[in-house]
Amino acid sequence: MLTYRDFFDLSAFPHADLFPDNEWVWHALTTLPDYMQRFFATNVPQRAGQIAPTATLHGTNIFVAEGAVIEDHVSIHGPAIIGADCEVRQGAYLRGNCILAPGAVLGHAGEMKNSILLNGAKAPHFAYVGDSILGNDTNLGAGTKLSNLTVSSTKDASGKRPTIELVINGERIDTGLAKFGAIIGDRSQTGCNAVTNPGTLIGQDTLIYANASLAKGHYPDNSIIKLRQATEIVARH
Repeated sequence: MLTYRDFFDLSAFPHADLFPDNEWVWHALTTLPDYMQRFFATNVPQRAGQIAPTATLHGTNIFVAEGAVIEDHVSIHGPAIIGADCEVRQGAYLRGNCILAPGAVLGHAGEMKNSILLNGAKAPHFAYVGDSILGNDTNLGAGTKLSNLTVSSTKDASGKRPTIELVINGERIDTGLAKFGAIIGDRSQTGCNAVTNPGTLIGQDTLIYANASLAKGHYPDNSIIKLRQATEIVARH
């Protein structure tokens, strides 16, 4: 079983209770909405830090810690927890159930929903982070998209979408999630315009080439995921 221990060091993460010892790592995404309710039942919302006058914060369950910076035209829909020394840059959009641990960055025109950025995780330029978890000191290259819904996902008669299944060590696992982006281990990085398809698990200290499109499944620690692309130069007439 791939638990949080295979991807993250939670020793400095303020919300480590999200990750049980003996559950699949993505279990935290299923319990995130309930965790947010419990957090705000015992913690008074606050709006500290530097919040630009043109930023819009929707709902009462928003916690902005001292030292955080919320830039112009940011839109935050609660519940959301933004830790100390975080940056939410101009034009970013948080769509509920978002946790940014201390030092995390969501950049210009970035979008995030039902996701967790651990300490120092960065999605600094034009990123989409949906139903995903970014480990400590990860970095998404500009334009990285963590896709969370399969292109063939259609609702059945009851209005439900099929859940995403993975094959891990030869065993087929139902994640129980109809929307599931990526799990990215500590210190891993994507190149510009990389795309992860729904249900992608990336180990620690792994690099992903620019423009790569990763199929769902598990990618091991300390890897380089390369994209080979042929180019041709011809004379200009």
